[in-house]
Amino acid sequence: MGPRVRRLAAVLLLAAAVVAVTAGAARDGPGRSNQWDAVMSMLNCRSDSLIPSYICGVIGKSRWGWGWGSDDPDEYTAPAEDPSPAAARRWPVMTSLNLSKYVDVLPQMQRIQGYNLWNGIPVPTSLNIGMYQKTWKFHRDMPPTPVFVYGESPEKATFPGPTIVARQGVWLDVKWENHLPDAHILPWDRTVPTAIPKNGGVPTVVHLHGGAHPPEYDGSAFAWYTRDFNETGPAWNRTTYRYPNVQAPGNLWYHDHALGLTRASLLAGLLAAYIIEKPEIEIPMNLPSGEFDLHLVIADREFYANGSIFMDTKGVVPNIHPQWNPEYFGMTMTVNGKAWPFLNVQRRRYRLRILNACNARYLDLRLSDGLPFHVIAADSSYLLAPVTVTHLVLSPAEIFDVIVDFSLSPTATEIELLNSAPYPYGLNGTPPDPNLDGKVMKFIVAPYAAQLDGTPDNSTVPEHGVPYANVSALPPTMMTRYIVLYENMTADNRTMNLYINGLRLEDPVTETPRSGTTELWHVINLTNDNHPLHVHLGTLQAIEMKELVDPLTFKNCMIKNNNTDACNLLQHAVGGTLPVPEEEKTWKNVVKVPPNFVTSVVVAFLLVETNQFYPFDATTEPGFVYHCHILDHEDNAMIRPLKLKKW
Repeated sequence: MGPRVRRLAAVLLLAAAVVAVTAGAARDGPGRSNQWDAVMSMLNCRSDSLIPSYICGVIGKSRWGWGWGSDDPDEYTAPAEDPSPAAARRWPVMTSLNLSKYVDVLPQMQRIQGYNLWNGIPVPTSLNIGMYQKTWKFHRDMPPTPVFVYGESPEKATFPGPTIVARQGVWLDVKWENHLPDAHILPWDRTVPTAIPKNGGVPTVVHLHGGAHPPEYDGSAFAWYTRDFNETGPAWNRTTYRYPNVQAPGNLWYHDHALGLTRASLLAGLLAAYIIEKPEIEIPMNLPSGEFDLHLVIADREFYANGSIFMDTKGVVPNIHPQWNPEYFGMTMTVNGKAWPFLNVQRRRYRLRILNACNARYLDLRLSDGLPFHVIAADSSYLLAPVTVTHLVLSPAEIFDVIVDFSLSPTATEIELLNSAPYPYGLNGTPPDPNLDGKVMKFIVAPYAAQLDGTPDNSTVPEHGVPYANVSALPPTMMTRYIVLYENMTADNRTMNLYINGLRLEDPVTETPRSGTTELWHVINLTNDNHPLHVHLGTLQAIEMKELVDPLTFKNCMIKNNNTDACNLLQHAVGGTLPVPEEEKTWKNVVKVPPNFVTSVVVAFLLVETNQFYPFDATTEPGFVYHCHILDHEDNAMIRPLKLKKW
């Protein structure tokens, strides 16, 4: 049988199967959904579908452009012919339940050394990292997905991008090169404050989340640029960023930060991890290292049947914002770019650097057999001492650095990482589906016999962390501010936008802390959602969460007056107190702000490890920002400017 005949036979057999299954669905009525699941299974060409594998292979190699490609997850695939949002919408949204779980191995991203060695001494270096469009296999049984990703070349670019490993005190130059196409692969909304180039192209700019660096290297939302720097934003002034790496050792990450496009560009894949090492602190801790030191970058996604990333094209208030929606939630949980992967582990300790890279989803993680997490660090700082917990709540952009000892699981050979956080995370969330977003990945633990031949585990859970983690290690705060989070609603209770202190990003700056000081911020959340507060340059530590009494009265007064004194805040902030979790008592880059609470946060604008001024001028243009790190909120427009003053 010739290739053309084989292709025709494949399509005829597929058509006959679809007709038979859909006829059965119609006969059995709307209560029967398994026939439709079978159809979707066939369309996804799953290994357990009704279509023989050789026909799947014919379809996969068809010149008719149906979008199926190689099952090899390491194969570099050129971008699809038409990855535009309009083209993707011609396909139905994929039924994620049809994807078999735990069939793809958890990958680890390339680690790039962010310094050179000269006679054994770390010295500065430079890197060129590009942003590319390519396709990525999120799952064995899915078509390749068009993505935007970071990498040293198109072939090396991955979802997420390469992990940069820097050394404390050794500066690193990075030239971030935009090689993206003329149009975004995901929909965006020009009615929210957005970088819109006059001549086409995808605006990007890279922000090192948690970094301590001058404003000109921060990745201002207004410092965007298109491919080959053809067009630039009003705050753009350089092609290369210099990162001093002077802050305390810990976990950071880098991601796109272009005005109004963070939700779309991170969803497309522009995100990756960054580490600052300090051997003088970390070697005595004797932590798991090498192949036993792993990143878990968790990101929820939804997909069209052709593999493209799904993003809603109709806004919640389309007459005001045609496309913007207040939150993005996907039912497919990916880790390091694979949907529900698995990892074979030895019976020993592992270090897991867990990053919540979801746009809006909070995670409440636990291991199915009850094994504990020994938390050694949160975001970019170690704790005063490790904290042992059985579950971890991570907001978007939050990082926990944990040790898990798989030798302590006496019977289990398969351990699932599970999620129980409702979405949205706040007052009225929906519980996750235990068969979809309630599962994250699986660890397959080696049997005891195999452990006898394994590498001896000499690592430990350290007894102590770092003394500077304690909030009392810094001088008293010198300024108190009130930061109020608003959600502006329509008459029928739909979100139009979200503001801080009733102000927009483009309104004049009101927060002007002095460089080298600490401040006390009382963050008042008048919305129904928990918000992750992120302050560029500053490090944060929550010290109290006080519930508002009669919050509706206070909220109505604040909407009218926007004045905490006029609305008698002190008479309302007298409710119960939530304890700050022990695993969050260190200098963080993100602090959770629960609804109807006043969360008191110490914000440090200095180097917390040494209680010293920054060794650079933090008062230059274009300044910094602070914002909610739910990306949909940040884009519209829960973000405000922050300008430091000299002492």
